[in-house]
Amino acid sequence: MEPIVINRKESKLRVAPEWADVCFTCGTCAGGCPVTGVDGMDPRKAVRMAALGLDQELIDSRFPWVCTLCGRCEYACPQGVEILKMMRRARTLRERDKVPGPIHKGVVMCLERGNNLGIPKDDFLFLLADLAKEMEEDEGFPGFYVPVDKKGANVLVTINSKEPFGEPDDMKFWWKIFYAAREDWTTTSENWEGVNWGLFSGDDESMREITGRIVKHLEELECKTLLLPE
Repeated sequence: MEPIVINRKESKLRVAPEWADVCFTCGTCAGGCPVTGVDGMDPRKAVRMAALGLDQELIDSRFPWVCTLCGRCEYACPQGVEILKMMRRARTLRERDKVPGPIHKGVVMCLERGNNLGIPKDDFLFLLADLAKEMEEDEGFPGFYVPVDKKGANVLVTINSKEPFGEPDDMKFWWKIFYAAREDWTTTSENWEGVNWGLFSGDDESMREITGRIVKHLEELECKTLLLPE
């Protein structure tokens, strides 16, 4: 009896074409996955779908988005199957208007306005000044202010937009550490978003653009260190 040969060129998801041969279907990956069982799926089933050419079925499913990309499955795999690359590739191949939740909308917003939630520049700067005043006058940090676009600072700090939007006091935790350590730091007035949803959504082009903006800040302000609090 002739062995069944899978046409490896048919799969859009398989990073290494020998997956169909090396995966034991042992289930070790599924045993360590925190979302095993959601929608009846697990990493082992996802790998087999890719190996057998059921790409579109996996791409159209919820599982690539339920997956947290934590990496426990890949770490546990005795054969070194690159499961994370496969899952992120499945996200990449999803049509952008079918990306679940607000993720793709946040990417578009970040490209247009410099942060995932579209916070206007003037509102952002007003908030920073207001919080700095609270720290200086009410919380015992004399002389404190939030440096913005400071050239030559040691640390460039990006910010998760959910903080100025809904949890502004969370930024103070970092600021108090900087104050106590007498750190030389700055943030920026534009394109300060520290969460790259292009990375999470599989949108490589947008991911590179957003990352490039931060790198540009780092170079133009001549900062030595980049801090991504996210």
